[in-house]
Amino acid sequence: MRLDDEQESSNFEVQSGRGGGFGGGGLGGGLGMLLPLIGSRFGCGGIVVVLIILAVMGVNPLSMMGGGGAPQQQSAPANRDPGQLSDIQHWSLKVLGSTERVWGQVFKESGQNYQPTILSFYSQSGTSGCGAAQSAMGPFYCPNDQKVYLDTDFFTELQQRFGAPGDFAQAYVIAHEVGHHVQDLEGTLGQVNKQQRAVSEAQGNALQVRVELQADCYAGVWAKRTGLMEAGDLEEGMKAAQAIGDDTLQKAAGRRPVPESFTHGSSQERMEWLRRGLDSGDPAQCDTFGRSG
Repeated sequence: MRLDDEQESSNFEVQSGRGGGFGGGGLGGGLGMLLPLIGSRFGCGGIVVVLIILAVMGVNPLSMMGGGGAPQQQSAPANRDPGQLSDIQHWSLKVLGSTERVWGQVFKESGQNYQPTILSFYSQSGTSGCGAAQSAMGPFYCPNDQKVYLDTDFFTELQQRFGAPGDFAQAYVIAHEVGHHVQDLEGTLGQVNKQQRAVSEAQGNALQVRVELQADCYAGVWAKRTGLMEAGDLEEGMKAAQAIGDDTLQKAAGRRPVPESFTHGSSQERMEWLRRGLDSGDPAQCDTFGRSG
């Protein structure tokens, strides 16, 4: 991607030191942090490793959802000094800045103001409004504090473990999580969470798949509208989407794919919805709830 001239976002924080342990119930209580129920638990990538482990152990992640109430935990010190950032963090903030430019324009077109998310960098472990942040979870969005959490070491994992190299693949990860923030602003996450509490596990999973596929499509909309794509970027994005499909991940874990357990969608679905956003550049084409993939 041609990010050299893109302005870095100022909406970030860097957590220093180790964060507190898991707090009480709610979004972040214990392993409830891993759950898809609020629609933005883990978005794209690394947390699927945890889900694979749980699946191999025969544990249903949905069964570990905590009760209500805000998580009680220590807060990790954070700073907002751009001079303390690494090169990959500076690069990530350029991606974030491009999402603010794109979604700011999209919201303006409908007469609304876009409220940007905060990108919270941490290393290995940290804290979030949804509980403890662990690098094994991969990037995620927390609707409690409307922040995206990222350990940039995940980008190495994306390339080495998932076989999805390239700067566009990395940018897609951030754009997907920002897509969850857009869903939060639209009220989608809250609506889906309410619906999930009233339906079966399989139905809840199906709703979660629609949430994740829409975030993929929104990432495609962002990519189309940035005007920053280069030759090879499309292929990088498709490879990343394919690598993190539920069926591909379950096969990699030595299990037979079980569609009823999918929480992100198959590789084919993820590629199709990312491509739909890329082709159209129109968020209205990302209605995963009103049309089939």
